Amino acid sequence: MRTPPLSLPRSLPAPPRPRSVTWLGPRRGSGPGVAQWLAPAAAAGWQAERAAAALVSSFARAGLGDGPVLRKSLQRGFALSTGSFLVYEAHKLISGFAEVHASFKVEEVIEQADYLYGSGETEKLYRLLVQHKNSDDAELLWRLARASRDLAQLSSTSAEEKRQLAYEALEYAKKALEKNESNFAAHKWYAICLSDVGDFEGIKTKIGNAIVIKEHFQRAIELNPKDATTIHLIGIWCYSFAEMPWYQRKIAAALFATPPTSTFQEALHYFHMAEEADPNFYSKNLLFLGKTYLKLNNKKMALLWLSKAKEYPAHTEEDKQVQKEALELLNSI
Repeated sequence: MRTPPLSLPRSLPAPPRPRSVTWLGPRRGSGPGVAQWLAPAAAAGWQAERAAAALVSSFARAGLGDGPVLRKSLQRGFALSTGSFLVYEAHKLISGFAEVHASFKVEEVIEQADYLYGSGETEKLYRLLVQHKNSDDAELLWRLARASRDLAQLSSTSAEEKRQLAYEALEYAKKALEKNESNFAAHKWYAICLSDVGDFEGIKTKIGNAIVIKEHFQRAIELNPKDATTIHLIGIWCYSFAEMPWYQRKIAAALFATPPTSTFQEALHYFHMAEEADPNFYSKNLLFLGKTYLKLNNKKMALLWLSKAKEYPAHTEEDKQVQKEALELLNSI
């Protein structure tokens, strides 16, 4: 019996990442240096003796005492206050530099990871990111989830390793969500990885997870309405359940009070949304626009989009497969 698939692409375009570093200390070559940061403390120390002398005079005028003992005690008090201030300012400065250094380290790893992902260096990318599996940074964690999934998809990966990597990927994506619920890519990859794990757990789990998967895709779109690949994946979700055979619908209805359902019209809506967000971004989106119009018996529009899919430049093996399927469908119309 065919399990209702979420036919997710093996590799997706890298989503945009907000690139911002909060600088907590002075920049090299601009702004105040260390001496200027501590200038107020130095000034306070320089004025300690003068402040003590002024207070002694005031006490004397008020009849509260006078003499070297009082003067020395007040100077010691001012010196202690100044010393505490210096320690506090130094601690703030060192803490700021430490946080900036840590931030730069994360940025550097992310830049290396994005370069390796763009270069198709799946194994190197995984080795780089798995060193940071205990990180608290959601940007690193969702990238590790993606890298784990991509490694699982390689033909050289054994069946047992594929299973292990699928579950690892889900855990990394889950941790990314826990660290930052507002990270759209964390929601996106959690949904993708949850779908992958369903392949190992049977039809009941697969269907049960489907509603959660769609919710996370929708949340990702709320956070980033311009991410065409996530919109496309919701379209795939809708297409898969619209295409579900009657006997699988019957099984789903028996297992769940309200099983997930969709229509080809809903799938078409999302495929068009994806195209509007980023025109011509993905050969498979063009293909599914054509296939969905065929399901709706609109041959004119099917011809239009299948022709675009067939003419799409083949940069990857998947693009070549899309061209082949598009041509077969065109010939069948």
